[in-house]
Amino acid sequence: MIITADAEDIKQRLNELNIEHRDLDDVISQLSRSTAQDQLQLQRLKKRKLHLKDLISTLERQLTPDISA
Repeated sequence: MIITADAEDIKQRLNELNIEHRDLDDVISQLSRSTAQDQLQLQRLKKRKLHLKDLISTLERQLTPDISA
């Protein structure tokens, strides 16, 4: 079971990561529409976005209590 302070820290971090993930999504979308696309930059941004998604999933699992069988 997670202590309340830890849960609040995790929720705060989740919020920050979700904001960064959305911001990256916007940037990637704008760059994709640009005529002068920088494929290397797009690739790096997409990789960062995927990494953020993995971090978000990990933190969300920490907030979900284990279910006894």
